[in-house]
Amino acid sequence: MPARILAIKLADLGDVLNITPALRALRQTFPQAQLDVLVNPHTAPILQDCRLVDKVLVFPKTKYEGKAVFRPTAWAPLARYMRFLHARHYDTVINFHHLTTRLGRAKQHALVSATGASTVVGLDNGYGGWLTLRVEDRGFGFKREVEYWLDLARALGATTNDLSLHLPLNDEEQAMADALLAEHGVQPNAFFVFHPGSGGFSLARRWDPAKFAALAAALYRRHGLPTVLVGTKDDRADAVMTSANSPLIDLSGRTSFRELAGVLRRARLFVGADSGVMHLAAAARTPVIAIFGPTNHRAWAPWTPYSPSRVVRLDLECAPCAYVGHQVGDREGCAARTCLADLSVQQVLSAVEELLLQEPTPIAF
Repeated sequence: MPARILAIKLADLGDVLNITPALRALRQTFPQAQLDVLVNPHTAPILQDCRLVDKVLVFPKTKYEGKAVFRPTAWAPLARYMRFLHARHYDTVINFHHLTTRLGRAKQHALVSATGASTVVGLDNGYGGWLTLRVEDRGFGFKREVEYWLDLARALGATTNDLSLHLPLNDEEQAMADALLAEHGVQPNAFFVFHPGSGGFSLARRWDPAKFAALAAALYRRHGLPTVLVGTKDDRADAVMTSANSPLIDLSGRTSFRELAGVLRRARLFVGADSGVMHLAAAARTPVIAIFGPTNHRAWAPWTPYSPSRVVRLDLECAPCAYVGHQVGDREGCAARTCLADLSVQQVLSAVEELLLQEPTPIAF
C-alpha cells in the first residue's frame, strides 16, 4: 500500500487533464496516502484547490528544455530541486510520460531517481529498465492517452468508476463567466464556442480562420445563435473576426483559464482543433467537434465518456504524421498541410448538425 505518491506530468493543459481519471483512481483507492502531482507552472491551476491531489508541485521545465540542462548555470538550481524532491520521502512515483526521445528519457530518469522512491510505475517501450512496475507502451494511438494513464494506476491496483476529466471550476469562477457572457447578451446554451488556435506547441494543427468564420455564418443562418471566440490573444481570433459575416463575440484573452471553463460549460457546442481548450471543453461535458490534421486522433481525441463528441478529419494515407508509433514524427506537419487545407466547411458543418441532433447530457447548473 503506497503511503506517499508522486505523479509526474510535465506537459501542457490537455495532457494534464487527461491524467485526471487516473489521479481519481489513485485518490479513491488510496484515500489515506499523500498524493502529490508535479506539473509545469502554467498547468498548475488545473489541479489547484481540488480534491484529487493533496499538493501541486511545480517544476520549471522550460528552463531545462533541449540542451539547456547542460549549461553550468542550470546545475545548481537543478541540484537544489532534486534535493527538495528527495526530502519529501516518496515511496511511489508514477511517470505519466512516454519514453520517446533519448534526452527526454534521461531527464525523466534523473528526476524520478532524485525522489529515491522504491516503486516507479511507467510505460515501457523498451527503454524503461529503470521502472519497477512496467506497463507495455504499444505506441501513440494504439489506445487513448487516458487509457494508458489508467493502466498505470491499475498497475498499483487503483481503479475508479468515474472516468470523467476533472473540470477546474468553482461557483465563483462560474459566476464570473456568466457575468462576462451576460455583458455581451449571451444566454446559457444559446451560443456556440469556437477556438481557432491550437496553443503554442504546434501551429500546424490550426484550421483556416476564414473557414471558422464561414462555419459561424452557416450556423447562424440555420440556428440563429451567435458564436463566441475563445483562447489567447495569439489564437487568431482577429483573423476570424476580419472574415465574419455573422454575429461573433471575441472573448479571446479576456478570460482566466478557470473562467474559460465556465464559458465552455454554458455553450451549446464547441468547435476547435486538437488543443488544451478542446480537452477543457470535453471536461465541461460540452458537445465537442474536434478538428484533427497532423496529430494523432487515436491518441488525443476528446475524452467524452458521458457526453457526445466527433472527430472531423480527412482520411489521408499520410495522416496522422505526428506522434505515430513510438516516434514524434512531423510535429509541424508538411508544408502543404493538405490534411487541414482540404478540409471543407461543409464537412465540419455536417458533423456539427449531426451532433446537435443528439440529446445533450443534463448538467445541473
